[in-house]
Amino acid sequence: MSSTRTLIRGGLVITASDEIHADVLIEDGRIAALAAQGSAVSEPWTADRIIDATNKYVIPGGVDAHTHMELPFGGTFASDTFETGTRAAAWGGTTTIVDFAVQSVGRPLREGLDAWYAKADGNCAVDYGFHMILSDVNESSLKEMDRLVEEGVTSFKLFMAYPGVFYSDDGQILRAMQRSATNGGLIMMHAENGIAIDVLVEQALAEGRTDPRYHGEVRRVLLEAEATHRAIQLARVAGAPLYVVHVSAEEALAELAAARDMGLPVFGETCPQYLFLSTDNLAEPDFGGAKYVCSTPLRPKEHQAALWRGLRTNDLQVVSTDHCPFCFVGQKDLGRGDFSKIPNGLPGVENRMDLLHQAVVDGHITRRRWIEIACATPARMFGMYPKKGTIAPGADADVVVYDPHTEQTLSVETHHMNVDYSAYEGKRVTGQVETVLSRGEVVIDQRKFTGRTGHGQYTPRGTCQYLG
Repeated sequence: MSSTRTLIRGGLVITASDEIHADVLIEDGRIAALAAQGSAVSEPWTADRIIDATNKYVIPGGVDAHTHMELPFGGTFASDTFETGTRAAAWGGTTTIVDFAVQSVGRPLREGLDAWYAKADGNCAVDYGFHMILSDVNESSLKEMDRLVEEGVTSFKLFMAYPGVFYSDDGQILRAMQRSATNGGLIMMHAENGIAIDVLVEQALAEGRTDPRYHGEVRRVLLEAEATHRAIQLARVAGAPLYVVHVSAEEALAELAAARDMGLPVFGETCPQYLFLSTDNLAEPDFGGAKYVCSTPLRPKEHQAALWRGLRTNDLQVVSTDHCPFCFVGQKDLGRGDFSKIPNGLPGVENRMDLLHQAVVDGHITRRRWIEIACATPARMFGMYPKKGTIAPGADADVVVYDPHTEQTLSVETHHMNVDYSAYEGKRVTGQVETVLSRGEVVIDQRKFTGRTGHGQYTPRGTCQYLG
């Protein structure tokens, strides 16, 4: 195959560690070299394609380590397929997703993983990997964990929520953690006390409190904090690292911070919905709040400041989307008259990089921290760095030319996710993805989709790079 060279000229290259005015040379799908602008290279670089990034940022493609394409939930399926979801990811400057394969109760992990390989294979516009959801912890599934780690599926999600669906009890959680302590896997935890929540759900419905806003009220902050605390203690007993997904509340964050202050290998993720949305959205009239039903739920606005602070102090390390879209018409409305039947999940894979850039504009985080929480840390956390998450010689040429000055309004009218509403409808943000390369191939060219279904490759992962 003939060698192809692309040169990105004139931009400000931003990584988690540096900002440098540099030209970026891409060869055969990888970053070949960087040269500070104005520095003398022995001979001028030539390229088949030159991309002008003057007055633009040149950033690594986003790594979204928490998506649910085609997820079965509550009698329906997430409305984005791997095809539509990864295309939307590309539009939003995300070039790698890590999705969740699901084990069915009573069935092997392998069967669930193979089903997800089949869903994604040949259908993705950008690269992808998998975590494994453990729904049934037993002797054989524990043994299978070891084999999956060797195969590059190095993280396993457990649920303290959803009794009767994904729920694991403390004994099962401890066993899985003990296994991960020996095989190098990372346990990801949905930390909410689902047994207690179900009592509050039953009581609310019996009292006629059926609107979407009660979804947020029954899934109490204290039940997230309690489960987070319990997960941390179980991980300590097992001698295992822990990654808590979609942290939404100040009290749960305090549990993570306390554990990290003790030097424990405990990590936390939050999502844009907890940083930008609140219970005000869940209370929108005419069942509109159903659009915002996700778990953990949206919290009162005052929690936002604590989450931003956690991102600045590194008590939270990653922002992922938990992208799990359901259409308002025909899916969310399954829960009219009973909030517990509203499918849980929000669309967001396309919005994350822009919302976090807005956070830079608003002064919540720095530009380098933006890249750290959205690209570099998720890549390191899940064993893909420096192939993914940075711009450095040898890295995959997953590169975004980002215009930090363009203003845009987020809307269902203009997004590319396969869902009939935007969770951020009407929100004005500054900054927009202009051009996106995935392994050196231009998939978004000056706001036009030029990628193709099947370009995205499965990416096996190493183990968490924050563990000595």
